[in-house]
Amino acid sequence: MARRPKKRSSKAGLPPGALIHIGERLAEEIKISVYHYDEFSLEEIDIKTLSECQQCMGRPAVTWVQLSGIHEVHILEELGTIFGLHPLTVEDILNTDQRPKLEDFGEYIYTVFKAFHNHADQNSEITSEQISIVLGPTFVLSFQEKESDLFKPVIERVRTGKGRLRKSGADYLAYSLIDTVVDNYFALLERLGEKIELVEESLAANPSTASLHAIQQLKREMIFLRKSIWPLRETIGSLERSESPLIQKSTGVFLKDVYDHTIQVIDTIETFRDMLSGMLDIYLSSISNRMNEIIKVLTIIATIFMPLTFMAGVYGMNFKYMPELEWPWGYFAVLALMAAVALSMMAYFKKKKWL
Repeated sequence: MARRPKKRSSKAGLPPGALIHIGERLAEEIKISVYHYDEFSLEEIDIKTLSECQQCMGRPAVTWVQLSGIHEVHILEELGTIFGLHPLTVEDILNTDQRPKLEDFGEYIYTVFKAFHNHADQNSEITSEQISIVLGPTFVLSFQEKESDLFKPVIERVRTGKGRLRKSGADYLAYSLIDTVVDNYFALLERLGEKIELVEESLAANPSTASLHAIQQLKREMIFLRKSIWPLRETIGSLERSESPLIQKSTGVFLKDVYDHTIQVIDTIETFRDMLSGMLDIYLSSISNRMNEIIKVLTIIATIFMPLTFMAGVYGMNFKYMPELEWPWGYFAVLALMAAVALSMMAYFKKKKWL
């Protein structure tokens, strides 16, 4: 996953609306699936040629065109022509470095979101892909960078006819897709919360360099998520408050629920960031305390040996007339004195609770 902004040098000097794919090629080939449905019928088609998409235009029922893979510029250009998309919209779909946003073109509404994927491996990084959704009067276009199971629950609801999806219009389908993207954030945050708990436990038991690396990696993940999700609050809010005739009043209630979920996701990310900052402070304090303990032990040892070194230095002087040198028990008396001094100092340190 590219965490840094993708290179846009290839578009330097080109006019607005110039169609160039910016980003990684995450799919081998583009796959287009069409779901044409109403309350009583469903027609599911895997598109081979874009001329089949043109036949879906003008039908009274809802048409959902799902496109996986956006690296073929000519296909997106032709699809934009069929559904009357502005060249700037197609340009934004091809540019996978977009921030979440909403653009109302009157005849359709264009929205951009970020979807995240995280593997079971504790050391794996979060990968992201751009999701573009176009809401028209009777159609919805969804664009993914690669084929995935992100919208599989929505597809199953379309196929089985359960709930109100088949009974509602295109705006409710667009809401369902957005809601699926936001719900996926909660699953991701749960896995990140488990990682944070494991790091916190290891930090409390035995702070190590591995703990520091884990904290730094999680902090990078939080920064990346915050950058990608924070604009989503404004996007969903604008969609909820939109007075566009493409969005029915009944769907606005569901969009408000998605907005509340977005606020909850942002609050959780902020909480995790605060927790990681506190864990980093705990790690630094633990390392500092451990170093202080080591210095304390070494200082006590050095303090005990200072008088002993002094006595050893006095009796190590090579003077001929030193009375203690002629005593039969002089050697043992000095050793006993040194031991008494050492024990006395240790007892004093223990009384002061320095040991």
